[in-house]
Amino acid sequence: MRQMATYDLMETMRNTNEWLGATARAMASYPVFGLTSNPMFDMVEAWGRVTERSFARMVTKPAWGIRTVVGEDGKDHLVELETEMKRPFGDLVRFRVNGRREKSRRILLCAPMSGHYATLLRSTVASLLPDAELWITDWHNARDIPVSEGKFDIEDYTQYLVDFMKFLGPDTHVIAVCQPAPLALAATAMLAEEAPDAQPLTLTLIGGPIDPDAAATEVTDFGRRVTMGQLEHLAIQRVGFKHAGVGRQVYPGLLQLAGFISMNLDRHAQAFSDKIAAEARGEGSERDQHNRFYDEYLAVMDMTAEFYLSTVERIFKNGEIAKNEFVVNGKSVDIGKVTNVATMIVEGAKDDISAPGQCLAALDLLTGLPDAYKAQHLEPGAGHYGIFAGSSWRNNIRPLVFSFMDTHAERKSKATSKPAVTLAASND
Repeated sequence: MRQMATYDLMETMRNTNEWLGATARAMASYPVFGLTSNPMFDMVEAWGRVTERSFARMVTKPAWGIRTVVGEDGKDHLVELETEMKRPFGDLVRFRVNGRREKSRRILLCAPMSGHYATLLRSTVASLLPDAELWITDWHNARDIPVSEGKFDIEDYTQYLVDFMKFLGPDTHVIAVCQPAPLALAATAMLAEEAPDAQPLTLTLIGGPIDPDAAATEVTDFGRRVTMGQLEHLAIQRVGFKHAGVGRQVYPGLLQLAGFISMNLDRHAQAFSDKIAAEARGEGSERDQHNRFYDEYLAVMDMTAEFYLSTVERIFKNGEIAKNEFVVNGKSVDIGKVTNVATMIVEGAKDDISAPGQCLAALDLLTGLPDAYKAQHLEPGAGHYGIFAGSSWRNNIRPLVFSFMDTHAERKSKATSKPAVTLAASND
């Protein structure tokens, strides 16, 4: 009950701030105040508008907002979202482009489960969709999942990826962004041993903590400083009475958001100060840069307690992936079993979340993979978000990833055609 009361207290505080913002906006925008020249009313109205919007967004899942894609014929083609595999903790969602000839590239985009929704990768999706058939892992907010659905930890997450890859088949290119990179690597290794014919064509890992100890960041330092007991005591709460997941232990999204903001408090404070001033001057707009960024940034979701704690303990503290000692459902996963899935590593030179070297460690673990199947790229001047969104991604990284995919798709196509010729010759 104590944990549930704390969870509901956070929601009460959020709800109260949203109400205060709405009240200030409504009160200060009465037409009668237009008779005065006091700018205070403009500032109060602006503060209320920004505050109401910001606190409301914290409990709202953002829309994808990708309505059309321009095809090779120069026409706009409508995009529809289809759920092709529905699971309690996450779905496999396809972005189907209507009226367009199907693309040869089939991409599974593994979205992180790290506090934000899969829509955090909206710009990544928009950049890939014109040139590929695209699926994404759409993880659910843990507060909306009944306790009766059971647990969900990193082993379950990995098994979900295995199932999604099997469903899509061996002609799929997998891209894992940030948090799922080590688990996507493990899932590929599981397929290499259990279902070799279902392995993806290529695997691209972008800024993920394969070996967190390879390069220290504030994230890895925190993981080393805090004990698991402290973490469970400070971060874990039970979902309150308002949601379907009442009683489920989670790492609340609102608590995660407080941590995100505290890492760059000065920058966020300045951004909101500038936004309020712009609104007071009448220069604000619904879809300006501030709102586009913070509508997504402030929208947070709860993670199951077991997923968060197992990630910290097994990936960051124990380094099970880095040591090739990861276990799923009691069975060891040997990354060295991967022998023919071309793997590309992408890192940002200024990444302060998953520093250069952490993701690159994957290539050393792939002992069974020929060097010709390995590739790496370090993007100069790019931070964490820049390697999967923004100009660095669009202009530099995306073309390299497509070229990598096409090269190894062609290589695999030629390799599979050779045995038939050899067999025919031997029969003669």
